[in-house]
Amino acid sequence: MSPPLNRRRFTALSAALAAAALSPSLRAQGNWPARPVRLVLGYAPGGGSDVMARVLSQPMIDALGQPVIVDNKPGASGNIATVEAARATADGYTLLFAPTTQLTANPYIFKMPVDPEKDLVPVAAVGRYPLHLVTRLGLPFKTFKEFLDHGRANPNKLTYASAGPGTTPHLVAAAMLQQAGIQAVHVPYKGSGPALQAMLTGEADFVIDPGIAFPHVRNGKLALLATAGNKRIAAFPDVPTMKEAGLPQMDFYSWVGMFSPAGTPAAVNARVSEVLSKAVTNPVVIDKFLTAGAEVIYLNASDFQALIKRETQVFSRLVRDLNIKADS
Repeated sequence: MSPPLNRRRFTALSAALAAAALSPSLRAQGNWPARPVRLVLGYAPGGGSDVMARVLSQPMIDALGQPVIVDNKPGASGNIATVEAARATADGYTLLFAPTTQLTANPYIFKMPVDPEKDLVPVAAVGRYPLHLVTRLGLPFKTFKEFLDHGRANPNKLTYASAGPGTTPHLVAAAMLQQAGIQAVHVPYKGSGPALQAMLTGEADFVIDPGIAFPHVRNGKLALLATAGNKRIAAFPDVPTMKEAGLPQMDFYSWVGMFSPAGTPAAVNARVSEVLSKAVTNPVVIDKFLTAGAEVIYLNASDFQALIKRETQVFSRLVRDLNIKADS
């Protein structure tokens, strides 16, 4: 017969049972990370956010002492990755690395099985991409003004590639065309990388590009006509902004950051944010971002959330006003 439990043994047993009953996310908090961390990314390799993720993975590995794996899940304008991350165990071992439009535009375009606003938590922003109008060669224009004139005179004759419906490149292209009074045919791909390849093979006439086309502009395979931000870029100072060239409302960037499943321990989110804040000061990271056409800009969780709120207002209105749909 088992001896009766005294008060001390009963208290110890109760504590042990309570610890065993803790959710995986809470038990992970004390020793995170104890195994590899996965960054889910919604686009094919070679695009802007993919380049950022791979650049940041090494300083993350150095800081965390565990492998950091970039896991590309392309398709549905990033929604496949969004859903996978939102449904993942909230223990810090699955994070979403994504452009903000996966939260600020996609819910207004697609029917989604998750609610990104409720099911994902902004951890930190790491930078943004200025966006640029890049065209293939052999077209009857060489300047942005000539592009606008040709597009207006030839409705639905030009085709444009994008990273997918509702992505920042698509939204910015749609805004540019609407403001310019141009009709063109949209050809969506599964990321900026495949969209760039379509440009190089002549499948599309132009693209709004996050800077990954720069090497091909420099070697004369593509043409850069304008930038959609509020200032000229240092890499191509002679290229005008769209504002300068007559489209005053064009002021867009593609912001990229890290998100975690709702319920992830605050201490884990804070640790990820801290690691990213230090990583973006690394000269190697800064140089590789600049080479890829990106700007290093760190935002903590509260500032990132405020940015997402502002962008949601802009992009949800744009989606509504331009009647952008999943098959647009």
